[in-house]
Amino acid sequence: MPGSANRPVRRRAFVLGATAAAGTALTGTAHAAGFGWSDDGSTYVVDTGAQLVFKVSKSTGDLTSLVYRGTEYQGYGGMNSHIESGLGASTVSIRQSGSTILVSVTHGTLRHYYAARSGENNVYLWTYKADTSVSATRYIVRVKKGAFLNDEPDSYTYAPTAIEASDVFRKSDGQTRSKHYSKRRVMDYDHIGWSAGGVGLWMVRSNHEKASGGPFYRSLLRHQSAEGGGLYEILYYGQNQTEDQRFGLQGPYVIAFTDGGAPSSALFPGTLTTPWADSLGIPGYVPASGRGKVAGVGMSGRNTAYPYTVGLANAAAQYWGSARSSDGYFSVPGVLPGTYTLTVFKGELAVYTTSVSVSAGGTTTLNTIAIPSSNDPSNASAIWRIGDWNGTPGGFKNADLMTYAHPSDARAASWTGNVVIGNGETSAFPCYLWKDVNSGILVYFRLTAAQAAAAHTLRIGVTTAYANGRPQVTVNDAWTSAVPSPPTQPNTRSLTNGSYRGNNHTFSYSVPASAWKTDPSQYNVLRIDVVSGSGATGFLSAGTAIDAIDLLT
Repeated sequence: MPGSANRPVRRRAFVLGATAAAGTALTGTAHAAGFGWSDDGSTYVVDTGAQLVFKVSKSTGDLTSLVYRGTEYQGYGGMNSHIESGLGASTVSIRQSGSTILVSVTHGTLRHYYAARSGENNVYLWTYKADTSVSATRYIVRVKKGAFLNDEPDSYTYAPTAIEASDVFRKSDGQTRSKHYSKRRVMDYDHIGWSAGGVGLWMVRSNHEKASGGPFYRSLLRHQSAEGGGLYEILYYGQNQTEDQRFGLQGPYVIAFTDGGAPSSALFPGTLTTPWADSLGIPGYVPASGRGKVAGVGMSGRNTAYPYTVGLANAAAQYWGSARSSDGYFSVPGVLPGTYTLTVFKGELAVYTTSVSVSAGGTTTLNTIAIPSSNDPSNASAIWRIGDWNGTPGGFKNADLMTYAHPSDARAASWTGNVVIGNGETSAFPCYLWKDVNSGILVYFRLTAAQAAAAHTLRIGVTTAYANGRPQVTVNDAWTSAVPSPPTQPNTRSLTNGSYRGNNHTFSYSVPASAWKTDPSQYNVLRIDVVSGSGATGFLSAGTAIDAIDLLT
């Protein structure tokens, strides 16, 4: 049997110690052969009765072994799999009831749980965080070197030269690598992992209801280095974070082994129900019966060229769901009772908000949401527009690359160069501007005599900023705007670690008619400078990411 050499003869299938009172008996099923747990002195050894045996340290709560089909997959530079970088001394206990085994870990105010089900090759995990005594909240599965091929090369962190913060590297060919370069937003994936040789190892994410950052948040998901691989469930991460941390129980998230294919869709967030866990007595656990749903019959006023997402958020929880492309119908199930701000996003740009209340066992149904035309800045009539208003720098120069590469990457087009309206202006305009790299970019455009006779509003939309970088504009060297106040943005790295997501903001500048050139054959010249007294140098100087730029009629 897999892992049998590490297992003592004596096996246990009874409630152990003080944790017995934490839950009542579960409804059991026939146990798979070998299902049960044992104590080898330093670890609890759990046999799922399928093809998976795992071990949990009795002193730290670390996952010290993952043996699937007799092969050990745990092991990364001598480190275990664990919360954060390891909790250290913890109180660890185990109990079995029916077809479920639960390992409980207590470290100060933090609680963590591992569960196994008879006949399943899965490890179910929950994490309860009550305060900031543990700074972030992430679980790392550390995978043995060589177990899987590296199929996400941009997150491969072994490269000869560290170029930023000891976590961004450059190869000899000029390409960059970092564990941060995941490409995906939270809403873009249900699971992450690897498959090779008829074995798949996956991290199935939770619904992230107690995480922060919303559906578009980007964070590290997996990486490989010379020492092995890492799979992550990020429940709170401060890097480029737009929200305060939420507290409470998060999970289940699942470490799943398969025969090489993707994990069962029954495990995916939004579909996973765990009635077998209802009686485990996990603090903060709310069963399906204690949750509600928000549904909308449709939306009017949409721009059908874009996807729309509905987000729910309050200080305690967050949820989201996609609106149906045909009519805008949406449904967000599994919501904890409470009052939420409901936000409709066009792409990633908020275009509508309202308040909704959710009750346990109930459905809050909304009539057709009418998005006012004025809420979408794309509906304003413009003399010219660079990009479009969707809350992302999509379509701008280097935008796609920046979700999985450093701005210094050899694959990036030049960050400098001026732009002429009517000549591929969006693809020519850089997605990011920095004070020390490409500040002072010029935009050339013509105006008719009638247009030049009037004042106009210039708008610059940004998606995030680093070190309070914000745009100041000059027109024809004849008029310069005031330095705008910086909007609230994340105070950590963003533009260099694969994320453009922050707090979308629009800067508006009232340009007087006296600033324009009156000859229609002459180009007007707009200069955009990045201003800030903060930041370092180069790509860590003050900067900002562009959503859209337009001159209104």
